[in-house]
Amino acid sequence: MTTTAEQDPQSYIDDMARERGYVLEYHKVMAKQDFDVLRAANGLVGAAYLEQRTLDRRTKELIFIVSLTVMRAAKGHIQSHIKVALDLGVTAQEILEAIEISLPEAGIVAFQTGFEAWREVVGADGLEPTVAVFQG
Repeated sequence: MTTTAEQDPQSYIDDMARERGYVLEYHKVMAKQDFDVLRAANGLVGAAYLEQRTLDRRTKELIFIVSLTVMRAAKGHIQSHIKVALDLGVTAQEILEAIEISLPEAGIVAFQTGFEAWREVVGADGLEPTVAVFQG
């Protein structure tokens, strides 16, 4: 990603979208409202997550998905990382197994958000009971 001080906010957002495969709403607003802070935050994300170090990108995406699930991030945010992981060749089953790690650590409420995000992206369905039951 071009990070020169001369780069305009629109080019920065476009480069971010190409590099990451996603752009969040706060990226778009911060690019227009406080470009310097966005670049600083993106520098931290780049060093911790985007730049190749010891962990490969697939592993980092799985960790990111679990972290977002545990933090109860917005479903769309989790889904953006699920989509990136799928594009990187991570299987739907591998993503589910990563999300399942949150269950004993963060509990059912946090797990359900990540699980629902995963279910919608991969199109997973379930079984309907054949007996009378309350839906919840």
